[in-house]
Amino acid sequence: MRGDLIKASKLHFKAHIEKHRINVENLLENGVGVAEHSDIMETIEKELEIMAEYDDKLSILNKYFNINGGSKGVING
Repeated sequence: MRGDLIKASKLHFKAHIEKHRINVENLLENGVGVAEHSDIMETIEKELEIMAEYDDKLSILNKYFNINGGSKGVING
């Protein structure tokens, strides 16, 4: 069960990163035609903030939690 939860969390975080990456790509490619985003730079920054949040979560999960059991302690590395 532990491994399944960790794998599902990783997939969840990666999917959100990809979703917001695509949003940024869309804004970069079609920024002129996106009427509901008056400040494209601010919108891109918000998307990047969300990506960074999920990337941080993914990094912490990879750094401190093993799929096979047990945690990677801060001291143990």
